[in-house]
Amino acid sequence: MTAVQTPEAGAVPPAEPPPPVPRPRRRRRNWAPALFLLPFFVPFVLFTLVPVGYAFSQSLLRTERTGGTFGRRTTVFAGFDQYAEVLGDPEFLGSVVRVLVFGLVQIPVMLLLALVLALLLDSTVARLKRFFRIAYFVPYGVPGVIAAIMWAFLYDPRLSPIVDLLRDAGTEPDFLGSGMMLWSIGNIVTWTYTGYNMLILYAALQAVPSDIYEAARMDGASEAKIAWRIKVPILRPALILTGVFSIIGTLQLFTEPQVLRSISTSVTSTYTPNLAAYSLASADNYSEAAAMSVTLALATFVLSFGFLKLTGRKADS
Repeated sequence: MTAVQTPEAGAVPPAEPPPPVPRPRRRRRNWAPALFLLPFFVPFVLFTLVPVGYAFSQSLLRTERTGGTFGRRTTVFAGFDQYAEVLGDPEFLGSVVRVLVFGLVQIPVMLLLALVLALLLDSTVARLKRFFRIAYFVPYGVPGVIAAIMWAFLYDPRLSPIVDLLRDAGTEPDFLGSGMMLWSIGNIVTWTYTGYNMLILYAALQAVPSDIYEAARMDGASEAKIAWRIKVPILRPALILTGVFSIIGTLQLFTEPQVLRSISTSVTSTYTPNLAAYSLASADNYSEAAAMSVTLALATFVLSFGFLKLTGRKADS
């Protein structure tokens, strides 16, 4: 047997070693959010920031010709002279005012129609919801050029059955005239994008728990009160989002006036800001067209940001 050793009397036990000092852990960066945002940021940088930056660099240059019509062309630095010419161009300023008036009328009408359609689809009395949801969205799936050509046929007094019916009724509207051209374009844009905005609003309504509506019905609220007092306030963020999209689209108005320009003299080469920039670029005046495009991009940013700040301030008050 092995003898068990006992400590002698008065012996001091050995001191325990100090606990190990924990080393500070390095925080591991979570790259998952960045990876999820990458599919958005890569196209945004490549197709938005890079073209705007290139257009800004081109807007600071000017092409000069020496030696007459067939002389040598040289590119010189012009600074912000191009922007001074753009801001002093009455035709460009007139086109900006034209699309602003267009937006003040067309955007509220379009969003109101989209809101009404979304509320009707979300109501309890609606039938064939899937069919009507697709039917309302179909115009957005039609390419813009095709839609403009189709409506140009319906506006042309020589071909349009609608004009023939109105003529038989005693009125003969000139849809392609200078007095109605802006609103004829507005009709095309409204027909195209109402279903798109309706789908955004309808998706926002589908995310609301049905218990809220059931509680309101148990309290005696009618469907109209539920829509006005509950659904419309819930749709406020979605309405703001569609409003921003509509402001951006209004300032970029191009396809519809470009197509109608081929059949009507009411649409000039400077009818909208985008059309004015396109006409300058087609005339080899790339520097001024670039300055006009950058000015339009800044105006779009200012108006969109101002709209967000205004609606956010009203929501907080």
